[in-house]
Amino acid sequence: VQLQASGGGLVQAGGSLRLSCAASGRTFSRYGMGWFRQAPGKEREFVAAIRWSGSSTSYADSVKGRFTISRDNAKNTVYLQMNSLKPEDTGVYYCAAGPISSRRREEYYYWGQGTQFTVSS
Repeated sequence: VQLQASGGGLVQAGGSLRLSCAASGRTFSRYGMGWFRQAPGKEREFVAAIRWSGSSTSYADSVKGRFTISRDNAKNTVYLQMNSLKPEDTGVYYCAAGPISSRRREEYYYWGQGTQFTVSS
């Protein structure tokens, strides 16, 4: 599975942005998908995950209620809708695919290249 994240850029605090992650391969629908982010000088951290069927999602406490992960298996794409953005949301966002939807980086086999966005105050 190859993953291509897109949708980054510059947005003002309080604004919204949607990231997309397009996957190649016919087995996309079998994988749990996750979004992680990495701020400068910090470790990569979990943001959100979604089960292969889309029936279950999980979020980091820091984004719960503001971010929504979703997927369209027909389009081989997973999305991260981000609302009420804060400067601390700034970073490089990575999508990842694995056998389960997990909060742990180690559970994911495939990673996209990351997309950067900045939230200005």
